[in-house]
Formats: sequence, C-alpha cells, structure tokens
Amino acid sequence: MPRLRIDRGAIKYVLSGAQIMCPGLNSPAATLHDELEEGEPVAIFAEGKENPLAIGCMLLSTAEIRKTEKGPGVENLHCLNDGLWKTPLIDA
Repeated sequence: MPRLRIDRGAIKYVLSGAQIMCPGLNSPAATLHDELEEGEPVAIFAEGKENPLAIGCMLLSTAEIRKTEKGPGVENLHCLNDGLWKTPLIDA
C-alpha cells in the first residue's frame, strides 16, 4: 500500500481521528514516499515509528499537497484504537 509519513506533532491529532493536514505532510520531518492521486488509499506512518497509525484516502494529489500550506490532504478513515480497532472478534 502506498505510504506517507507525518511529523511527530501530528500524531496525537491523527490518533484522535482528525484529517491529515497538509502542513503535517510538508514539514521537514514528513515524507511523501509515493506519488499519489486524489482518491487513492494510503497508509499513514509517523516520524520515528515503523508501523502505520492510520489508513486514509487522498483528498489531494501529492503534487497539490506540496504546493499547499493549509487544509486537509488526506481523509482519516481508520486509526489505531478507534471503533473499528476495538471491534470484538466475531466467530464465523
């Protein structure tokens, strides 16, 4: 799955379910690993962490995110410890 890396300052907001904002993707500690278009799914990693903390959908292409200094760039669909994460195991 394509991936993006946010800076440390954005972690608590993303884990609260907030959208991933362009400033958190454009900071020196962030990385736009892959070239993506609007609507594509993406794994969100955090600076200094090796596992993803969220799954999102691109609201802007990576080219547009590089040019933008405000507003959301990725819709946060699922993050660690959200309702989906806490869903109990269902036996089939």
